[in-house]
Amino acid sequence: MTSLRCAVLGDPISHSLSPALHRAGYAALGIDASYDAVRVPAGELAGFVSGLDASWRGLSVTAPLKREALDYADEVSDRARLAGGANTLVRTATGWAADNTDLPGAMAAVRERYDGPVSAATIVGAGATAASTGLALAELGARTIRLLARDRARAAETVAALQRHPGLEVDVVPIDCAAMIGEVVVSTIPAAAQTEALVGSTADAAVVFEVVYDPWPTPLAAAARDREQPLVSGLDLLVHQAVLQFAMFTGQEGPLGAMRSAGESALAAR
Repeated sequence: MTSLRCAVLGDPISHSLSPALHRAGYAALGIDASYDAVRVPAGELAGFVSGLDASWRGLSVTAPLKREALDYADEVSDRARLAGGANTLVRTATGWAADNTDLPGAMAAVRERYDGPVSAATIVGAGATAASTGLALAELGARTIRLLARDRARAAETVAALQRHPGLEVDVVPIDCAAMIGEVVVSTIPAAAQTEALVGSTADAAVVFEVVYDPWPTPLAAAARDREQPLVSGLDLLVHQAVLQFAMFTGQEGPLGAMRSAGESALAAR
């Protein structure tokens, strides 16, 4: 019997690369563990987690359950509270602890590709991913974040999350104005929504961060590659945050190379 059980929870979940990443890490280090993708609809996280036996050690949490994970946990990290959601639940001696590895994962992903200054940034889109990447950029030094959003009212929750970071100024402008500021441009919108004007407006960015990894390349990623701009991919983000989760779940450092290769192979097979 497997000594350690982990999974990624969400809805939908069949598309997740997390099983490929974590299983590759277990194989590389010879860890006796399993990692599955489990569909858990909104509103059902508490019922699912409360029914798990002691063999379950860690859970990766994706949409639409990140807020529920934060509310369910017995302990909450400062960064999960700052982001307003948790993507990680780890069993402890006293219950479940919530954390958010998207923040440090995004920081590591940017620094792997770009070592220059970060004083300001533009984020295209204004959902949960915009909040976590914006907070990561604030940790890297950004003091101004501009959100390009279709609907200012729907961006309010993300603005509130960003403004919880001390000293960070946030403004929201219409997405169709494509008014970029700062060294870093992050896109959190689908490839189909990336207009020619928006892609062209990123030409002066020091680094482009495309959080979408499927389909690849997106119009923005292809343009950045053609322009030879430093490019951070959604797979970079996914792998770096998964490496951090892996360590929390197993107590061993995640093998970045093996996990990245597994993600690349899984994407190539789609």
